[in-house]
Amino acid sequence: MLEDDEEEEACLFDSDDATMEDDFKKGTWPRRFRYNQLELATHNFSDKNKLGEGGFGSVYRGFFEDVNLEVAIKRVSKGSKQGRKEYISEVKIISRLRHRNLVQLIGWCHGGGELLLVYDLMPNGSLDTHLYGSNNTLSWPLRHEIVIGLGSALVYLHHEWEQCVLHRDIKPSNIMLDVSFGAKLGDFGLARLVDHERGPYTTGIAGTMGYLDPECVVTGRTSTESDVYSFGIVLLNIACGRRPAVLLEQDKVVIPLVQWVWDLWGSGKTLDVVDARLDMEFNDHEMERVIVVGLWCVHPDRSQRPSIKQALNVLRSEAPLPSLPAKMPVANFKPALDSFVSASHLTGGR
Repeated sequence: MLEDDEEEEACLFDSDDATMEDDFKKGTWPRRFRYNQLELATHNFSDKNKLGEGGFGSVYRGFFEDVNLEVAIKRVSKGSKQGRKEYISEVKIISRLRHRNLVQLIGWCHGGGELLLVYDLMPNGSLDTHLYGSNNTLSWPLRHEIVIGLGSALVYLHHEWEQCVLHRDIKPSNIMLDVSFGAKLGDFGLARLVDHERGPYTTGIAGTMGYLDPECVVTGRTSTESDVYSFGIVLLNIACGRRPAVLLEQDKVVIPLVQWVWDLWGSGKTLDVVDARLDMEFNDHEMERVIVVGLWCVHPDRSQRPSIKQALNVLRSEAPLPSLPAKMPVANFKPALDSFVSASHLTGGR
């Protein structure tokens, strides 16, 4: 039925991928789409249907009239070796995962010289557009549910699936929001599978500056603690409505969000870090837990960070707050913070 695509597909998979390609063709993965089906669904990938653009491709809104289904279609950039790797990783990993707080992969296509992934459409877009956009402010109850949902997804990935899944790129733009603003973690292109109870895993540096565990920058070794660090940054994003670096208007300098929050929290000025757009309409108890757990997760010493299970227990008020020093501890390694602090895109004007 799909012979027309065979020659084009052959060049996309070398001998090392032979087993995976056999699995693709045996139908052990999600639904396989024809390229022309996806062309039709997106009106030939028209700009009007484009939802966004990332480092290795674009995402389009699609609609399958025969089943009355709206989808999001990721189109991997042609000629991108890294994009091809991420495509393979995404299909191999996310297609096997099942959790209410993970984006669901519907299908795939590597015909027409293209690599495409088809997902459930998330009507409310990604979390970053609501945290940093001027017209899409999220209420505190919705933000708190997003925190709990994301934590639940990470407990599943780290502890409850057959292998430990290291996501390696947890950030607001990879957290999608469904019609009820429920959190769905997506984009598993950088994810890695490791055996449970295995120690730090050497993978090389991968992730997004500002969310990447500083120790990974130095050692190239990632672990569940690295994901916990990224989770902590997202918690602070959610509480503060700010990106991973903060512009101090009075001093005209940029400092890491972690340092800014820790300084104010340690000085007893916790409410000074809260997103002003909330107009003080939030649960004090919940807010304190999100901020303190965020700081706990980004502790410079990864051995002092909680597991995601421990963090979630505190966020759910099922365990007491941790005891943290009033001043942010100094890391026992020397991360390359200069490029981090100077990256203007991290502040985004907030």
